[in-house]
Amino acid sequence: MPVDTRDYYADLGVPRTARREEVRRAYRDLARRHHPDVNREPGAEERFKAIAEAYQVLSDPRRRREYDASQATAEDWLGSLFQGGLGGLDGVAQARGAAEAGRRPGPGRPGPGRRQPPFNQPGPRDRPTPDGPGRPGADNEAGLAVSVEDAYHGARRTVRLPGPSGRPRQYTVDVPAGVADGQRIRLAGQGAPGADGGPSGDLYLVVHLSPHPRYKVRGRDVIVELPVAPWEAALGTSVQVQTPGGPVRLDVPAGSSSGRRLRLPELGLPNPRGAAGDLYAVLRIVVPPNLSGREQRLYAELAAASTTDPRSSA
Repeated sequence: MPVDTRDYYADLGVPRTARREEVRRAYRDLARRHHPDVNREPGAEERFKAIAEAYQVLSDPRRRREYDASQATAEDWLGSLFQGGLGGLDGVAQARGAAEAGRRPGPGRPGPGRRQPPFNQPGPRDRPTPDGPGRPGADNEAGLAVSVEDAYHGARRTVRLPGPSGRPRQYTVDVPAGVADGQRIRLAGQGAPGADGGPSGDLYLVVHLSPHPRYKVRGRDVIVELPVAPWEAALGTSVQVQTPGGPVRLDVPAGSSSGRRLRLPELGLPNPRGAAGDLYAVLRIVVPPNLSGREQRLYAELAAASTTDPRSSA
């Protein structure tokens, strides 16, 4: 039995337990670095062919199972040679002779310099040539508008974008909670198709936080304007404030002026890797546009009794 000792897992630098996605990522990275169109170093072309061959086998579940089975069988067969089955050195010589016989040209046997594929593995016709087969597809990029509420809670969105062929296509996107403006969401394998069996590229959606009628976002901090009446600002009060996570109570200190910022710690946008942002309520004193007769009298009394000059410190 001819034995192929080629380790496709080592060619891609992945463990034997690697999932299909890990195999694909490793191939794409190595193929880009060693492709003959990019890498002119000696041996790069042979390295690229080995990488592409390994990917063709390990990315196909049926071929991978057959390859794993062939390697296990080969290991068992080699192990039996040195466990007394062929009689010491004479047995080793017999095994070497059998292997040499398997390498000699003949009907159904490969000629010099060619390697017999193990069991049902792909032969030379199945392997990529150096002209570019197995080339991974290009990555694509598009924008994705996300509301402040979706950035806070996370959401599953369905968007319609041009597909790899240029025709509109629907994509389902999981927007993670705490996504930031400018962050990229990766849709694996949704980019341009690869050439000659190569993997498709990825689609990256760049998040753009949509303008909001109530909130302004600065990094992970959220700013909201809070209207208060003159007497509330003067005497202090407790009011309800809307935040992306829901309403909360906020104490407005007595003697507050318009423009004062009141901080609510960690009520801004969440941060998957650390502390959440803060929410800042900015006070805006709103004077009633139409005063009743009694209100006018009370304001007049206040003006007469007050000793404060708001322009003295201006």
